[in-house]
Amino acid sequence: MNNLSVSKLPRRIEGLNELAYNLWWSWHITARELFKALDTPLWKATGHNPVKLLQQIAPHRLIAAAQDPVFLKKYDSVMDDFKTAISGNSTWFNTQHPQIAQKTIAYFSLEFAIHNSLPLYAGGLGVLAGDYCKEASDLGLPLVGVGFMYPQGYFHQHVSADGWQEEVYEQLNFAETPISPVLTAQGQPIKVEVPLDMRSVWITVWQVNVGRVKLYLLDTNVEDNSPPDRELSARLYAGDQEMRLQQQIIIGIGGIRILRALSIDPVIWHANEGYTAFIMLERARELVAKGLDFTEAANKVRATTIFTIHTMTSASSDVYSSDLIEKYFHRYWSYLGLDREAFLKLGMQRADDSVFNATALGLRLANYRNGVSQLHGGVCRRLWNLLWPDREEKDVPISSVTNGIHVPTWIAPQAARLYENYLGHDWLKSHDAPALWEHVPDIPDEAIWAIHRWLKSKLISSVKERARKRWAEDHVEPAQALAMGGLLDTEALTLAFCRRFTGYKRATLILQDVDRLKRILGNELQPVQIVFAGKAHPNDKRGKQLIQEIYDAAKDPTFGGRITFIEDYDMHMARYLVHGADVWINTPLPLHEASGTSGQKAALNGVLHLSVLDGWWYEGYNGSNGWAIHNNPGMFDSPEQDKADAEDLYRLLEEKVIPLYYDRDINGIPHNWIRVIKEAIRSNAPLFSARRMAKEYTEQMYLPAAKASE
Repeated sequence: MNNLSVSKLPRRIEGLNELAYNLWWSWHITARELFKALDTPLWKATGHNPVKLLQQIAPHRLIAAAQDPVFLKKYDSVMDDFKTAISGNSTWFNTQHPQIAQKTIAYFSLEFAIHNSLPLYAGGLGVLAGDYCKEASDLGLPLVGVGFMYPQGYFHQHVSADGWQEEVYEQLNFAETPISPVLTAQGQPIKVEVPLDMRSVWITVWQVNVGRVKLYLLDTNVEDNSPPDRELSARLYAGDQEMRLQQQIIIGIGGIRILRALSIDPVIWHANEGYTAFIMLERARELVAKGLDFTEAANKVRATTIFTIHTMTSASSDVYSSDLIEKYFHRYWSYLGLDREAFLKLGMQRADDSVFNATALGLRLANYRNGVSQLHGGVCRRLWNLLWPDREEKDVPISSVTNGIHVPTWIAPQAARLYENYLGHDWLKSHDAPALWEHVPDIPDEAIWAIHRWLKSKLISSVKERARKRWAEDHVEPAQALAMGGLLDTEALTLAFCRRFTGYKRATLILQDVDRLKRILGNELQPVQIVFAGKAHPNDKRGKQLIQEIYDAAKDPTFGGRITFIEDYDMHMARYLVHGADVWINTPLPLHEASGTSGQKAALNGVLHLSVLDGWWYEGYNGSNGWAIHNNPGMFDSPEQDKADAEDLYRLLEEKVIPLYYDRDINGIPHNWIRVIKEAIRSNAPLFSARRMAKEYTEQMYLPAAKASE
């Protein structure tokens, strides 16, 4: 392992080295506070990255810490918890399912968001995968993750003076991140070979420790590869369709081969989205090489494979022309005992298709298939009914497991302490139990409101600090600094729209009637402000245009500085937003949001939800825990859809949301607003947790898959 030099650390606290290289610290408040206590300003300056902190900290501070009885008491407590968490046997999984406790689960995803110090994610898919790995560690699931090591990660976002998104890529400094190369016994990097067209590409692997879960990240930046091939894993979601296909081959085929090289023999295989579907082909190839025919091999693969779909369309970005598939698989299909036509049929949606769909491949080669919310499961059954033409839509074998969030990661420390006081010291251990949250109404309104005001103040000061730095360091125009949040008001009702910018999410829906919006925002007695944040894919011109429209409104003085666009939305800023906003807004076209999890994070922290009844909110809304934009099913995707939804959004704000927020008692406490906060926490926190999600995957899919493997 390429860890820090422990010679710098006094022997009494040398365990900080191991702790820094295990991202367990990122979701444990006491561990974060331990590093922060070493040097608070440096902790902030390093972006809460303990590896970087320990590299830059002055030696005398470490010596002082090793002699400080208060620090040592905290250190011993954290290290005891850490050792128990990564090696203890009394986990939920070991206790409830000891018969399969030693059977490894392989979880493949194209991106993982664990912490902002390791920027290997673009958005929701990566955050979901990262949260899942953390929960797997907490529950003791014997899981290993497989993904990509992106040296340039996803882009940093700058917005120009005219509102256009600019992508800035920065090379990741491996020495300052909690990753380690995986080496052979002789100290050499482990390498495997993957065929691409008429050549081979070599892959090495990096390891990230996520509690007891090991995450293996593939890297093509190997001297044996040509310069273009060394760039294959450089960036997330970069390049054209051919490069995307090459990446999918590398993670699918190369990921299997890396696990074999590491002597890891998973029994259960979980493919997160169609990007990873080629793992099924490689597993089938291995079985054919052992003497099975393809039908037998495919049946064995199906019996132990879980395939999770996130897309809401059958025409997703993992669709390739048959010519492109032939270019990269013309040698491969013979290893499966198939000819060209039989191979291409594995990825066809219809018999007359001329394209190969990796999602169709995943659906055909997995026995356990699921969407990521109840609504999404129904959409998937309708979209993919054509693969089972002899079945009615309701009988299409695609189930659903609604996404959830990793509660310890997304809870504000202040809210966590509040729950500890009123729900019990061990509330985190049973946070997926609805009965636990029935005590939320007992929390005093004054306590909830005091914490919310503090978190809101922290959000706004953070946004202002970002704007100040951009103005001071990059000399942006003053109008830009104001558009980035320079005029935000801690007393105004703060709405947040924070997500990927693309057409169906309708970021500009609230701008449908500009004059009406100006009246809403400009009410001096009941002021309202809107914070926008999010990135558009580099190739999504429409998404960039939406950002530009928002940015133009943010710079428009007639809006009075009540609209803000925050650049470079990432996990760090997301925490401030889901902790400190007042209302979380989501306005996708109906039946276009697979699940969404940002609103779940907000609800956990008492931020109220105002959304189209889509994705998770279709299940979460109960009439008393937020607000729903009700759609007319007959208008879906019609020209009148946006107009009707915008009208409902304005009406809810004017008649429900704003009056309720500003209805205060003599002490300034909005008791009726807090009543909705309490109901949002009580009803949503246990149901939309990654703990509930991981238990459902285990009991509905992993257990029968493990049994089938026997």
